[in-house]
Order: sequence, then structure tokens, then C-alpha cells
Amino acid sequence: MTPEIWAWWTAAFLIALDLTIRITAIIVIPRNRRPTAAMAWLLAVFFIPFIGVFLFLLIGNPRLPRARRRKQDQINEYIAETSEHLHFGTLRPDAPSWFPPLVEMNHRPGALPISGDNGAHLIADYQASLDAMADEIRKAEDYVHIEFYILQADASTDNFFRAMEEVAERGVHVRVLLDHWANRWKPKYRQTVKRLNDMGANWHLMLPVQPLKGRMQRPDLRNHRKLLVVDGKVAFLGSQNVTDSTYNLPKNIKRGLHWVDLMVRIDGPVVLSVNAIFLSDWYSETDEVLQEIDISHAETGSGDLDCQVVPSGPGFEVENNLRLFLGLLYAAKEKIMIVSPYFVPDEALLLAVTAAVDRGVAVELFVSEEGDQAMVYHAQRSYYEALLKAGVRIWMYRRPYILHTKSLTIDDQVAVIGSSNMDMRSFGLNLEVSMLVRGEEFVAEMREVEDVYRSLSRELTLEEWMQQPLRSTVLDNLARLTSALQ
Repeated sequence: MTPEIWAWWTAAFLIALDLTIRITAIIVIPRNRRPTAAMAWLLAVFFIPFIGVFLFLLIGNPRLPRARRRKQDQINEYIAETSEHLHFGTLRPDAPSWFPPLVEMNHRPGALPISGDNGAHLIADYQASLDAMADEIRKAEDYVHIEFYILQADASTDNFFRAMEEVAERGVHVRVLLDHWANRWKPKYRQTVKRLNDMGANWHLMLPVQPLKGRMQRPDLRNHRKLLVVDGKVAFLGSQNVTDSTYNLPKNIKRGLHWVDLMVRIDGPVVLSVNAIFLSDWYSETDEVLQEIDISHAETGSGDLDCQVVPSGPGFEVENNLRLFLGLLYAAKEKIMIVSPYFVPDEALLLAVTAAVDRGVAVELFVSEEGDQAMVYHAQRSYYEALLKAGVRIWMYRRPYILHTKSLTIDDQVAVIGSSNMDMRSFGLNLEVSMLVRGEEFVAEMREVEDVYRSLSRELTLEEWMQQPLRSTVLDNLARLTSALQ
């Protein structure tokens, strides 16, 4: 074969392969995928075919492996069966007409039942929350369940780890779950693992990416939950990881960055729901059913709050957290306060926020002035113009602090606090946990925290934003396109 013919056949083969890739992409990619995500992937495949295909094969499936999803289905069925006839406290009277249907919507795809007679109090100081959790751990008599996206043994968390060591020494079961990918490359990983082993804790990695051990899924599907349960009586959840406020990363320390978070201490029947989330994740990672843990006997809490725990993530058929947020945004009549470090809305969420302003609801959004993740930071900025033009007030928490709290308050009645951001990642890729709370006294606590955040922020105006340089606009828009790749 002459070089000319060889070159002709090579060119023909490459053209045929390119056409095959493009046609296959049009057939495969849009199926059961958001139009924006499908379009983003198709653009990637069409403009950079071979790289685009490689990335799609690597991270194009936003679902957990089939075996893991089957476990989640089993967990949902078990929770539904065991909780069907249970009475979790007395609910507050005179709920808004929209509230019971919202609770039912949450319950159907996998959330736990709503419960009354709960106590819940916020802890806004970073070190104080670590120490408060340590204090409760020291009171443990039977077990301590710890599940955090990031768990590091360092100077800030030493009291927390010492509490674990003390109760483990006297025979309390200490069970720990920590995310594999989020911890494996952190500076304190080895010493954290050593400390867990030395104390005798029963610990496991969540969603491990270990192909040589037969454990593999999309590497950026992560368990982002943060929760602690002590004896089924007291629990904590929120946005804070168990680590120093700098995350011990040299780049953060060099920039002087510190994370600002919010945790909630809860007691009452809802603690059983938080424990059920831990037990489900424990089963998913270990195949072990902790039958000695009773999640049917509820103790009355210290307050009168109605609470519902809403898990979400790629193990569920629908985006539970997004549905919760949308339901609340459309129910609001007076005021909406959103605190989210990564606010990258899809079309439905953006419409819900701007529509709220159009019907006369005051909407305020709290974000960070400083960004710790470049792509998300720029993707978020790409929505500022639309939000400001709609009438949303944007408060930027002043650098060098990263406002990491994730919360939503509606009027003076209902709040949500948990681990879920309002971005594509939290809606489709991360396992998250949120808690819906009804009660004016809890919302009042949230308002106090929001007032502090506002006092430490500066308001972004539309006039200021429209003076952004062209290079920033280009970066923001490019990041917005890549944020849809799910």
C-alpha cells in the first residue's frame, strides 16, 4: 500500500470514527439527563471529541454503582416499613396549608417521618462546636456514631479525639465514617488513621475509590454529610467538618483563609432519624446491619420543634434536596434568607428565587467575597447579574473568611440547615443530609446568625457588578458552562 493510499484510509477512518462518536453522543448523552447538562457534554464531545469522550466515560455517569443503589432502595423500604405506624412526638398545631404536602413530598422518595417535641440549638462558633460535640461524646454510655466528609486529628480537634479515646477505653462502641477522596490527600490523614486505630475505633472509608480492591465508581461522587449521634439521644449536624478552620492546607494558611460554619445540636425523636442516616451509610459501606441499635423508641426532647431529616444524593431516583428547596421558595410569602458558599442554581432554582422577588418576597443571599474553589467561585459569579437585576440582595462575607454555612429560612416559620449547598454538585453528585425545622423560636436563632453574617459582609450592588472587567465575565461564563457537566 502506497503512502498516499495509507494516508487516505487513515483520514477516512478518522472521519468515520469522528462521525460515529458524534452520532452516538447525540443518542446516548441526552437520555435521562438535564437539557443543560446534556448540552454541555455534547459541546465537549463535539469540540474536543476524544478528550470529551474520555471525560464522559470517567465522570459522565452521575449515579452510584447498581449494587450501591440497590442497598439504598433496601434502606428506603426498611425505613418506610418500620416508621409507618410509629408516633414521633406531637406536632405543632396550625401548620401552614403548604407544609403537610411538603413534608409528604420529602417522605416519599426516602426522607424520614416528621417528628415533634424536638430541641434544636445553633452553635455558630467554630471551636465551640467542636468542643460541644466532644462534651457530648464524653457522656456516651453505649455508642458514638461519627460521620464527616473530612475528619482530621489536629490541634483544633484534639479535644474531640481525646473524648473519643476516653469513651472507647471504657468500652463504648465508637463507629466512624469518613469520606475517602476528601481525606486521603489531606496533610493529617496518616496521623488521623493511626489515632483511630490506636483507640480501637471501628472506622471505614465512605465511597472508596480503590479499583485494585474492586471498589470503583465515578471518583467525584462523594459522601458530603456531617453528623454525630450519641446513644440515640443527642445529635449534631450542619456544615462543619472535624478539622482546623484552615483545613491544615498550606495554600489556605498562606492566604489566611478560615472557614465559618454552623452546626445544630438536637435532641428528641429526630435524633433517631439522624441515626438512621448513619446506620444506612454504615450498611452501605460495610454490609453490616447494627441490629442492636433501636430506631423505633423515641424520647421527648427539650423543645417543641417539628423536624424532618431529608437525605439526598446519587443513590436516590430524584434530587430530594432540590425539591425541598424549590417547595420552600415557592411557599414563601414575606422573606427568604439563603446562605450558601456555592450557589450555582439550575434553571428551576433560579426561576424560583427570581419569581419570589416578583411576588413581593424579600430575598437575600449570603456568599463569600473570597473563593476557595476557582471553578465553582466563577460559576457562582456568573449568576450575580441576573440575581441583582431581579432584586435579590447579595451579601458578600468579607475575606479572608470562607462562609461555609448552608441554610435557608422562610418567613419566620421554617428553616433548613445541613450539609447541602445550592449547586449542581450537591443536587446530583454528593450524598447530603438536610434538616427541615418548623418553629418560630428556631428561626429566631437563625435570624440572629444571619444578622451577624450581614454585619460582617458588604452588599454587592448592580452598579458595582456591571463594572466587572471583561476577563472576569469570560471566566465566569466558561465556569458556568462546565458546572453543568453532570
